[in-house]
Amino acid sequence: MQEALSILQKYWKHDSFRTPQAEIIASVLEGKDTFALMPTGGGKSICFQIPALMNDGICLVVSPLIALMKDQVANLQKINIKAIAMTGGISSDEISDLLDNCQFGNYKFLYLSPERLQSDWILDRIKALPINLIAIDEAHCVSQWGHDFRPAYLKIASLKEHFPKIPFLALTATATERVKEDVAKQLNLQNPAVFQKSFARENLAYMVFNVEDKLFRLEQILKKNPQPSIIYVRNRKACIDVSSQLNSLGIKATFYHGGLHIKEKDKNMKLWMNEEVQAMVSTNAFGMGIDKANVKTVIHIQLPENLENYYQEAGRAGRNGEKAFAVLLNSPSDVQSSESQILNNLPDNKSLKEMYVKLCNFFQIAYGEGINEQFSFNINQFCVQYNFPILKTFNALQFLDRQGIITLSQEFSEKVTVQFVIESKEVIRYTSLNPQDEEIVLAMLRTYSGIYEISTPVNISLIAKKAKCQENQVVAVLNKLQERQVIDYHAKNNDSTITFNEVREDDRTINRVSKYLENQNDLKNKQLQSVLDYVVDDKSCKSKQLLRYFGEKEGANCGICSYCIKQNKTEAKVSSVAAKIIDLLKTSPMSSREIQMYSKFPDDAIIFAIQQLLEINKIEVLPNNKYTLK
Repeated sequence: MQEALSILQKYWKHDSFRTPQAEIIASVLEGKDTFALMPTGGGKSICFQIPALMNDGICLVVSPLIALMKDQVANLQKINIKAIAMTGGISSDEISDLLDNCQFGNYKFLYLSPERLQSDWILDRIKALPINLIAIDEAHCVSQWGHDFRPAYLKIASLKEHFPKIPFLALTATATERVKEDVAKQLNLQNPAVFQKSFARENLAYMVFNVEDKLFRLEQILKKNPQPSIIYVRNRKACIDVSSQLNSLGIKATFYHGGLHIKEKDKNMKLWMNEEVQAMVSTNAFGMGIDKANVKTVIHIQLPENLENYYQEAGRAGRNGEKAFAVLLNSPSDVQSSESQILNNLPDNKSLKEMYVKLCNFFQIAYGEGINEQFSFNINQFCVQYNFPILKTFNALQFLDRQGIITLSQEFSEKVTVQFVIESKEVIRYTSLNPQDEEIVLAMLRTYSGIYEISTPVNISLIAKKAKCQENQVVAVLNKLQERQVIDYHAKNNDSTITFNEVREDDRTINRVSKYLENQNDLKNKQLQSVLDYVVDDKSCKSKQLLRYFGEKEGANCGICSYCIKQNKTEAKVSSVAAKIIDLLKTSPMSSREIQMYSKFPDDAIIFAIQQLLEINKIEVLPNNKYTLK
């Protein structure tokens, strides 16, 4: 292993391997099929990059994550290692040239998506390459029981027939026992050596708090721990809203989501990486490939879809080994809202078929035609035309993308961006002087939160529908507002692209994948239930609950999670809490929040003591909901 260590030192400037990197590399170098289950941040890429550099030939890396592929290729090129990524939007001629480079150009890594393997001519060209290792990243995608199943991954097993002596290395960060077994079976791994790093994070305190006022608790946590933080939310609007609220409270924050322009993404990322702001408020678009070791807190203010994603996102805290916090804030309405947002927006076979037929009609694709045709696509425009719910439609499109029926570009961006550049009172003055424009202006203001703060993507069709006018009237008003310097308005032509990978066959197309849809919907139901169980279970250690979910044997309680801390603390006596409340109320009337802030006692102890004091008429409630002595 001395040569492997020398390569690690030369290119990555590390003096030693993390457990179990060295063991995985040794297994691959011995020519064994290998399965590596390593939590996020464990250094999976090193496990295939180093053995590939030690042998002649090229390493084939299969991954569904386009952004991560580009990132890894760029990082390899920076250290003068030749690598290529075969991503979407590349013509057949360009692909052929790339494969020529791989065959004759002494390249060491070829990254490609599993969908590329479905093209027979590409597969034939790959068979001719001097492959020394086949690495399958995000290997859970090959299992129907994995949280992001992609049938295209099933094609990887065919490579085993052509490269029987070449080792396969399957890598994933999250997999239950059932998924692990299925991955080995579906990839046709031969007596694989299995390496699993424990999911336990001894320095990470998993905290679940039931709160009424999430913003108040968020403020408390971030002011108590002023180091770099990530706050995960479920949608783009919440990114802007929460970031704005934190800034108003004196906590420097920025935000990140898939719809931002690349320049704004880079700008916000640098602000956070350079610690010019404390908090990054983000959807799950943020985090993949992010390497910041000193993140102190990762906070979820809405319930995640599954524990796999939660574990990965929470695991971005405390990678420097110091104590860190993974906090999940739960309120009484969260369970119901999660079920409606997640489960009610899952497409069934009927809605999937209807959406697919309308999609083909939208682009005027005739039955039996459409293969390899590519179109510019605006999901909002499509949904407005057919009166489809956006989130359910997006989930249906993602499902068709994972099945390989279509290829959908990863980011949606509107044709138009708008930002109001004058104060709100001046906008009101403008509408009073120009009443004919009022409905369109109000429709924008009501629809797009944050339109005063940042340049905001705007959907012309949606605004026209809400203002009950024609699209050309909306455009005319936007031009007028721009001329009068009321808004900053940009028309863009960078819609998403959608590529049809098969001929249109309606029923046959959808019926073929319907069983996968049913399995995935059933899985999502079970995964959400696991999240709800995790949130409500206050009878056991949070770390042990996660270990149990991933099939790992449980050890001792972690001692630092919300359950363990509550167990370890002596319950505050009601009499001492009541005495403290009376002392505080001698100074002035206070709300329950103020009492909690000044007393430092737990919420439940304060609530119980207040109830006792009310019952014995020691205190009373004022009309402003503050408590005072009687």
